[in-house]
Amino acid sequence: MPLKLIFYISNNFFAKTLAGIYIHIHYCNKRCIYCDFHFTIAQKNKNHMLKAIQKEIVEREQYLKNQQVSSIYFGGGTPSVLNPSAIKSLIEKIYKTYQIKNSAEITIECNPEDLTESKLQAYKNIGINRLSIGVQSFNDTDLKFMNRSHSTKEAIQSIYLAKKIGFKNITIDLIYGLPNQGLKDWEYNLETMLSLNIQHFSAYMLTVEKKTMLHHLIKNNKIQELNDNKIIALFELLQKKAKKSGFIQYEISNFGKKGCFSKHNTSYWNNENYLGVGPSAHSYNGISRRWNVASNTKYISNIKNNLPYFDLEKLNSDEKYNEYIYTSLRTIWGIDKNVLKTKHGEKKMSHFLYEIKKWEIKKYVNYKKDHYILTPAGKAFADLIASDLFIVY
Repeated sequence: MPLKLIFYISNNFFAKTLAGIYIHIHYCNKRCIYCDFHFTIAQKNKNHMLKAIQKEIVEREQYLKNQQVSSIYFGGGTPSVLNPSAIKSLIEKIYKTYQIKNSAEITIECNPEDLTESKLQAYKNIGINRLSIGVQSFNDTDLKFMNRSHSTKEAIQSIYLAKKIGFKNITIDLIYGLPNQGLKDWEYNLETMLSLNIQHFSAYMLTVEKKTMLHHLIKNNKIQELNDNKIIALFELLQKKAKKSGFIQYEISNFGKKGCFSKHNTSYWNNENYLGVGPSAHSYNGISRRWNVASNTKYISNIKNNLPYFDLEKLNSDEKYNEYIYTSLRTIWGIDKNVLKTKHGEKKMSHFLYEIKKWEIKKYVNYKKDHYILTPAGKAFADLIASDLFIVY
């Protein structure tokens, strides 16, 4: 199986003074070939859903225990399918309920085809200061294969339009590792993206999840996954092009200009508390992890009738250690030896120090100022290295 440069983000695991809020808007216009996220196309229950989300926002006030909120993130799904007035009402409810920092980053995920001039202006007016645009590719053939609704032209126009409206913090998503994708194809995507003078981008390797159309096509031998060597070559080209253009690879899949790292995603990796609102949303408060039911009907009904709408688990010490290893290893800050000792104890630190040696010898990990940090070569094997460092329980 090809290398899994996994792009999902694990929840954070130590309480701190800052926190992030994630609002899951599960609506989409259509299903992408690779998507296994919780979403729905029909919006018949939209008003009931928005009321339920607003109620959860208020009910969860004590979850963050008066911490300051440094980021608000509207993800999905595709939040941009909603009218900006719906997003505005959620933002207002959050501001009335929580302590929001003046410098808070407020992000909305959006598709290029949804971004009209009036919608972008409305976003700016209601306080959104960061756009995450789901471009995925600047190749129309790739977009058609992925079942995306926009064209390359629309993607580029949406970025120019966002700049015209005054957005100065724009990030886009790209996907690489598509069947039959070669170095020249990927290089064209990267050069097109870099020519747009944006501040941040995320590049995710295509992953095959069960119950997706992509999985069905591969299972029935309609298409083939790229092999490991080709994936690594694409990843190395990504690193080279990004660095040459002044981007810092501050996490395996995330690249930003100085001062433009995602506050929200960085909060996960820095172990800040995280509140997730909406169907299937996850939360963590330093003690336990909880996740909302992935059923729209049940979520709406249970919140309305004051019934449980989530599951909860407390992490044991091994799980906390493993999550720290996974999230920290993926970043430019790496694994802090002092955190290992003070937060996880001598026994786990000894386990780590023994297992990390082989990766230092391979020059996949460097030790610098009490931090173990992946080398450029090691980043292609982040998940393999992390799993080797885990404590199996």
